[in-house]
Amino acid sequence: MLPISSQTNFSIPRIMAGLLLAGLLAACQSSPQPPSPIATAAPTPSISGQVDEEEGVTFAFEPFTGAPGNIADELSEFIGAEARKQGITLVRRVGASATYRVNGYLAATGQPSNGTVFYVFDIVDNSGRRLKRISGTETTGGASGDPWRSVSSGTLSRIANRSMVEIKAWLNR
Repeated sequence: MLPISSQTNFSIPRIMAGLLLAGLLAACQSSPQPPSPIATAAPTPSISGQVDEEEGVTFAFEPFTGAPGNIADELSEFIGAEARKQGITLVRRVGASATYRVNGYLAATGQPSNGTVFYVFDIVDNSGRRLKRISGTETTGGASGDPWRSVSSGTLSRIANRSMVEIKAWLNR
């Protein structure tokens, strides 16, 4: 093992950011559903027999992994507002049946001058098979200490907007 000295090119924030990103990627790979093969080509959504005639295609967002409660709650509100704008029906009751479930993973990293929020939303069918992955990053202001402190309402609004636009495009393809 090499000793850490002043000549080492690694900084503590860089190492922490790398570990956080590795954790996010690991979280995206594991799933509470039984493992299933990922198709190489994106399958066309199959909704026959899964659609309530009165509600149409519905989505249920599962609790977000990685974000503090206040951030997750605010993002949920923005997602609900964006879904209404896009004409996407969300199921808000815990455990209610829905055409698709959406698993969300978030992570934040930052330095005093800038930060980044990483997000991944996996749309899965009732068998747990991933049909679509939406992912991206949003830059934030800087914060020393907890990078979530620099995540603004504007950042969460942009994440919700981009995600709902992608879901709408996926449904309409």
